[in-house]
Amino acid sequence: MESTIKYSGSWEEELHEKIYEAQSGNEEAKEYVISENIGLVKSIITKFLSTGYEWEDLYQIGCIGLIKAVDRFDPAYNVRFSTYAVPLIIGEIKRFLRDDGRIKISRDVKNGIRKLKDTEESLYIKHGRYPKISELADEMKMDKEEILFLIEANSSVSRIESMDDTERKDIFFKEPQTNEEENKINLITLKNLISQMKDRDRQIVILRYFKDMTQQEVADILNISQVQVSRLEKKILSQMKDEILEE
Repeated sequence: MESTIKYSGSWEEELHEKIYEAQSGNEEAKEYVISENIGLVKSIITKFLSTGYEWEDLYQIGCIGLIKAVDRFDPAYNVRFSTYAVPLIIGEIKRFLRDDGRIKISRDVKNGIRKLKDTEESLYIKHGRYPKISELADEMKMDKEEILFLIEANSSVSRIESMDDTERKDIFFKEPQTNEEENKINLITLKNLISQMKDRDRQIVILRYFKDMTQQEVADILNISQVQVSRLEKKILSQMKDEILEE
């Protein structure tokens, strides 16, 4: 069904007219408004990945907030639609986290932590001491970086589980107030992305951005050319950006 409205003026004015159509029952217009603003949802949910919920779960909840914004928006508010929508999206996600009331981590990470604990116990019994990172990596057939990720994930979950309700609410429901807090959230998001990369891609990111190595130094370690490292790095960074913000 084609839209019967002909648009003129600014994009925001056209968006307002589409919202009016959507509120009048035009599903095509509603889909248009949602598709044009879905980037808001994808940007906002990156701030909540540290709660341990799956990206897809947060995305679906964020979309519910966006739909509510479309249904409730009134141009008389004299604000941009995005300005109105952002608090509703955030509020919907916070409500979900509050009502769900659980600390969750992904199934893969949970299984990895369980395997890590079992391996630590086995090696401790065998050698009479706590195993080194390299020994855990060899035994579990994983990279050292993956072992470190699991150790940190387990430590984070343990700290959260030891908190009382007030402390947990401060973590989950308080808006980030400082650049330091934003940086922590961004770092957790980055580590989640790195843990899902292919071995060589992950190694390039670790060596370049955590070990501060030059492209030539990375090339020497991987036995490839500096030009190849440069191309791979650009591709990896582009894919990471798409994972977070692509529409």
